[in-house]
Amino acid sequence: MAGKFECYKDKAGEFRFRLKAGNGETILSSEGYKSKSSCTNGIESVKKNCLDEACFEKKTTASGKFRFNLKARNGQVIGTSQNYASESSRDNGIGAVGRAAKDAAVVELD
Repeated sequence: MAGKFECYKDKAGEFRFRLKAGNGETILSSEGYKSKSSCTNGIESVKKNCLDEACFEKKTTASGKFRFNLKARNGQVIGTSQNYASESSRDNGIGAVGRAAKDAAVVELD
């Protein structure tokens, strides 16, 4: 099953997206956007940048968990992962973003 982007409006009235893997797990979440078109541009930026490993910033949290940010070439964060228990799980998550985003449909949620 292919991945999908879910575009939605949060409680604060901002537009956000999340990328879900084929198994339904959220693997990347965006920050808030003021407009729907900016959110759509963020999705296109994920598709454009997710196949370039240099666009992924690997991080370790203060509590010892692992996560990553996907950044555009200008350094702006496009999306952030969940926390992972191990570095290898985080690295698998990075690979999952590339696989899921490539042909992902965009679904608008109410």
